Amino acid sequence: MAEALLRHKAADYFEVYSAGTQPDTVDVRVIEALGQFGIDTTGLVSKNINTFEGQIFDYVITLCDKANNECRSYPNALKQLAWDFPDPKERSCSNPFSTTLTELNNRLSMFLLVEGKNARFQNETTHNRANDGVNQLIDLEPITFYKTLTDDIRLKTLMLTHYYGELCVCELMEAMDEDSQPKVSRNLAVLKKANVITDRKHGQWVFYRINPELPLWAKSVIAQTTENNVPLIANEVKRLANMKNRPDKSNFCK
Repeated sequence: MAEALLRHKAADYFEVYSAGTQPDTVDVRVIEALGQFGIDTTGLVSKNINTFEGQIFDYVITLCDKANNECRSYPNALKQLAWDFPDPKERSCSNPFSTTLTELNNRLSMFLLVEGKNARFQNETTHNRANDGVNQLIDLEPITFYKTLTDDIRLKTLMLTHYYGELCVCELMEAMDEDSQPKVSRNLAVLKKANVITDRKHGQWVFYRINPELPLWAKSVIAQTTENNVPLIANEVKRLANMKNRPDKSNFCK
């Protein structure tokens, strides 16, 4: 779905491919959802990731936590992003494939805005998200969650990790132009205590990401806040893009 959607939105700017570690035949519901969205599905087939062995990509985007774990350090990727979408086959809403397609559309619209490939996407109208009724995976009280959004550092941390998938403390400090590591770390601790983010440690580095077990309603709040307020983190994205000595995940993120 992501391949067909991005090709539909930006074929003039990107050559788009998709693949999986365990590809299967294209689900007929995928074709139906794309057709309802007005997207051409001609020639759409599932491919094994080995098909592209040795090929260099400007962007490699994983679309679920499983794919991120399997392909965290993809060879020859100039930039890698880790997004986490529920498998539409496992969603319990009435139109799971259409819901997933809508969420992909929102995220790809943000991708195009952030990467600055085509300004016309800035005013693109996207479909409203449907409530898919998925049960909460962790116990998270709404008041606890919304309190975590009341600080500028915490809010931008969530927005940036929503987009990039995973960032370390030094990257967050550089992005937000913060000199005080304890200040950033204190705010990360608040997010971690609330189970909004998780961390993993490798050597001297600690990386943070949105908790994959976060309830979908909370993920949606973070996603929509980020995708509809891109200018709020525009300077942070620019500073991060210009960061020198940025951690090379290809060396240790395995």
